[in-house]
Amino acid sequence: MADLKSFRAEVNNAFKLNGFIIRREATTFITEQLFSLSNQERQKVLEKLTAHLLRQCLSQPVLEKEHIEVAYKECTSLGLEETETVLNVIDSFSIPKLNYDNERKKFVKDTYNSKNLYPEPKWKAQYLIDRYMMIWQRTVRNKLFALEALPTMTEEKRFQLRKIEVLLSSSSKIDEVIVLGLLTQLTEGKYHLEDPTGSVLLDMSETRYHSGLFTENSFVLAEGYYDDKVLHVMGLVLPPSECRSVSLPYFGNLNTFGGKSKGLLKNSKNLLKLEQENEDGMLIFLSDVWLDNLKVVTNLKTLFTGYNDFPPIAIIFMGEFLSCPYGYEHSVQLKAALTNLGDIIYQYPKLRESCKFIFVPGKGDPAAANILPRPPIPNSITKDIREKLGESVIFTTNPCRVQYCTQELVLLRQDLVTKMCRNSIHFPESGDIPDHLTKTLLSQCTLSPLTLGVQPIYWQHSEALNLYPMPDLVVVADHFQPYTRSYQDCQVINPGSFPRTEFSFKVYIPSSKTVEDSQIPKDDT
Repeated sequence: MADLKSFRAEVNNAFKLNGFIIRREATTFITEQLFSLSNQERQKVLEKLTAHLLRQCLSQPVLEKEHIEVAYKECTSLGLEETETVLNVIDSFSIPKLNYDNERKKFVKDTYNSKNLYPEPKWKAQYLIDRYMMIWQRTVRNKLFALEALPTMTEEKRFQLRKIEVLLSSSSKIDEVIVLGLLTQLTEGKYHLEDPTGSVLLDMSETRYHSGLFTENSFVLAEGYYDDKVLHVMGLVLPPSECRSVSLPYFGNLNTFGGKSKGLLKNSKNLLKLEQENEDGMLIFLSDVWLDNLKVVTNLKTLFTGYNDFPPIAIIFMGEFLSCPYGYEHSVQLKAALTNLGDIIYQYPKLRESCKFIFVPGKGDPAAANILPRPPIPNSITKDIREKLGESVIFTTNPCRVQYCTQELVLLRQDLVTKMCRNSIHFPESGDIPDHLTKTLLSQCTLSPLTLGVQPIYWQHSEALNLYPMPDLVVVADHFQPYTRSYQDCQVINPGSFPRTEFSFKVYIPSSKTVEDSQIPKDDT
């Protein structure tokens, strides 16, 4: 008994030295778990536990039993390293910026730390130049354009990719021209193709458009001939996209996704093992969760009841969170609605303890301008629900990123289909709109290939919209009908509007990388 009592005091001291106050029940739990171990093993586990809890950035230094249980599970039974996190929500303003080094033929981390919301004017052009370089290096490596070191016996045709300055320096006609550039209107009604070396006027009277949505401010491959200072475009095609396995060698072990780990968690064997073993683990996506709508709240209760005995990894609520604007009372109404939701969730103890509730704001949620990336809902509005549910609830940016084990997910709440179709210079004559949208986003390496007038973005935070290298899952929550599309080992899904699609939602299962359609059962009473 004396040994047990002294070890209990040792546990208390270990957490106090790191600035924590540990509850009696939590001390009892950790003492029972570690008492049978040797003194050296005890110290090792205690060090891992305290380091893990320090990285969690808890809102209060008081450690409850559930905090210790979760930390102990992640640090010991899983055998994880200190930098390996099971679930990590990464906001848009902490995404690493990577630049392509043309001499070394690889990406390097940008060491420029100052990221203002309103930086110097040069950044308006710089974010497009960075995107151009990202697409350029990927395109020249493609088998259609790459020159082989040794000639082969195959008759496969290779194309030559030119810069615009080559065209501008010529006074004669050039046939079979292929140029990669930004589609833009330098003068109203006249389209130009622009790259860092110059711009050229386009004649698109005979253009044949390939699959995809071609919007102003998107990068395209223009095929045709150059004559008399005009590029006559015969064919317009999106740049070829590149699957993740091909892209990764050009990044090394850099953390391209974000989070506290210096290395890429995609390569973690410990996390991969955990991911595969958790066959029942799932992430649930709902959009337009109107918390002031009685039917929505009733169906959320049904959802929570159904998942209480088998809690998912996380439930992601995507805005807007009120069904209509309330003017100057909007923030007050939202705060009351979120507090009510917190009271409802609190009634489901298993769900509350084992599941994360992630909130991604929409365009109409307070209190930010319609500029991406959008900051989270202010703390003054979310204070009550955060105090009620503690670390289980997370309010993040739009867009945001979620890392679960080795899986990388990018989340955006935006009516993108409407914007892309409305601003397309040529509406597709055939094919499925979700197919066109998926191909466009992944080929453009961004969530917003639109002009700043249509969708403003913070120039110096444009990397928050990047889709290169490809993530495992892209969630574009849209008013458009729900869909699931797969392209080059990347899935793009839209859960649809929760109230408008008969309360349907999407479920993602990381262990099998599958997406399932689910629906709240109808009440026949």
